[in-house]
Amino acid sequence: MNIGFIGAGKVGCSLGKYFSINDITVTGYFSRSRSSAETAAVFTGTKAYSDVKELLQDSDTVFITVPDSAVTSVYRELSSAGISGKVICHCSGSMSSGEAFPDIAEHGAKGISIHPLYPFSSRTESYKELGSAFFCLEGDAECTDTWEKMLSSLGCRTRSIDGNVKSKYHAACSVASNLVCGLINESISLLGECGFTSDEALAALSPLIRSNIGNILSAGPVNALTGPVERNDVQTVRKHLGCITDTDSNKLYKAAAKVLVGMAEEKHPEADYKEMLSALEE
Repeated sequence: MNIGFIGAGKVGCSLGKYFSINDITVTGYFSRSRSSAETAAVFTGTKAYSDVKELLQDSDTVFITVPDSAVTSVYRELSSAGISGKVICHCSGSMSSGEAFPDIAEHGAKGISIHPLYPFSSRTESYKELGSAFFCLEGDAECTDTWEKMLSSLGCRTRSIDGNVKSKYHAACSVASNLVCGLINESISLLGECGFTSDEALAALSPLIRSNIGNILSAGPVNALTGPVERNDVQTVRKHLGCITDTDSNKLYKAAAKVLVGMAEEKHPEADYKEMLSALEE
């Protein structure tokens, strides 16, 4: 397999480096920014292309690693250059291959989406951790089977899903990642009202956050659950709600706490959480 990249940002550079050091042939990079393509090519030991048609000729699989909003427009330009016999791939977590490449079969090509469930924070460092990442595959059955075997041979965990649930899959990823950032920021804000600076608040919360995440990963969220909702301490929850005066923050606490009630009921099926739910509905 000869893999070319259109787009030389964090995802493109990281995947290209990861593939190349694992003996998967990367032909090189094309980017609207020639300097970005050259930087990526030097980093991966490949070639910087100035003509997308030349990259197509040298590659049987092309990764479009550009922002989600630009994937389909880049695909349109690519298909006009002739993609018969090629495999076109994107790495968006929220789009299916059918959404991104709506008429790909008419061009004699196949489409697939490969989403590494990993926060790409660096163009030159993120590739080092990709071996432990989970890859979600969706698209042409033959292509997903090929990539599932190839990634698995590198030690990566994989799963193929249907394109119809791609948005739900990405929502799940966002809840576990982005929304957690929002919850922690809310905690820092509340500590700010207690006189903490942001740095002091984060330092104080760090052991709690690390320990909690560790327990969740080792025992699962239900078994790791602690706190006033889990122990059915309605009085404490009422105190929390009484001091969180911002409307949105109050709603956020209630919404999250209602989810915890369901988890607490699973953990303690003998307990009665009706009063707790009543407090959260007030």
